[in-house]
Amino acid sequence: MTRIGFYHLTRWPLDQALPRLLEKALAAGQRVVVLAGSAERVEALNDRLWTYQADSWLPHGSERDGAAEQQPVWLTAREENPNGATILVACDGVEPERVEAYDRCLDLFDGTDPEAVAAARRRWKRWKDEGHALSYYQQSEQGGWVEKAST
Repeated sequence: MTRIGFYHLTRWPLDQALPRLLEKALAAGQRVVVLAGSAERVEALNDRLWTYQADSWLPHGSERDGAAEQQPVWLTAREENPNGATILVACDGVEPERVEAYDRCLDLFDGTDPEAVAAARRRWKRWKDEGHALSYYQQSEQGGWVEKAST
């Protein structure tokens, strides 16, 4: 059973929220795969992680960079785990088929898009029916995460 957290983005877009969540995972000594909706999105996130803050740096890479097994954070548009990650971050509405291969999955979705919210609800139902432990987080006014529901 995988612990799946749904992160309802209401205050920040993905490119602002993702680096903060990745910082927490890396601080806990975890390796992460970020599964994006397209190769173009992967490269946009790859570039963003180099520049999201002037005083921060997140070790990461994508197919363009290579050396996947050495990357603590691997960005991809394919279901793969070449860096031995224990955390999967799914974004852009991607519905991974193999969440059970990870200890944790973070499902980040755009809370300002009604279609994205409806799709997240469908993923919640599917994964609940499969027996995964689910939590739902919403952004606070300050941008932090507040747990609103869990199973």
